[in-house]
Amino acid sequence: MSAPVLDEDTYPGLRLPKGRGALALDGSWHQISPKFVVAEVILRVFWLVVLAVAAYAISTFVQQTWAWFVAGVLAVVILVELVILPRQAKAIGYMLRADDIVFRRGIIWQRMIAVPYGRMQLVDITRGPVDRAFGIAKLKLVTAAATTGVEIPGMTEAAAEALRDMLIDVAEMRRTGL
Repeated sequence: MSAPVLDEDTYPGLRLPKGRGALALDGSWHQISPKFVVAEVILRVFWLVVLAVAAYAISTFVQQTWAWFVAGVLAVVILVELVILPRQAKAIGYMLRADDIVFRRGIIWQRMIAVPYGRMQLVDITRGPVDRAFGIAKLKLVTAAATTGVEIPGMTEAAAEALRDMLIDVAEMRRTGL
C-alpha cells in the first residue's frame, strides 16, 4: 500500500518517546520533509520583524512604550518555538494500515489519531507561498467528527498528491463496500 514517493526527501527516522508502554502498530512510519522546518523558521522570523516594526510604530507615533513589553513577550514565545521546532518536526509521522491511517505528533504532549478510510469525507492539500517556494504542502483529512481532523504538514508535494489520490481511492472503496 505504501508508495516509495512517500519517503522521498523526509527525515530518516521517526523520533519516538522513550520508555515503556509505547503503542506498537503494524506498518511503517512515514515522515515529513526537513524543508518544513526551514519554511517555518522563515515564517517565524517574518513575524518577528512584523512585531518589531509594529512595536516601533506604536512607541514612536502613539508614544506608548508598553508596546515594547508586549512585543518582547511575544518575541520570547516565538524564539522558544524556533528552538523546539526541529525536534517537533521529527516527531510528526503517519502510518498507512489496512483499515485506517494513523497520525502522530508530539514528544511531551503526544497525540495519536487513527482515521478509518471509510470515514474520510474530504482530503485537501494546502500550499502557502512559503510552502510552494520549498516544494512542500499540508494534507488535511476531514471526517464528520470534529476532533478527528488530521493535518499532516511539511509533506513534499509529490508525496501529498500521491497520498491524497491513494486515500481517495481507498475511501471510495470502503464507502461502497468493495
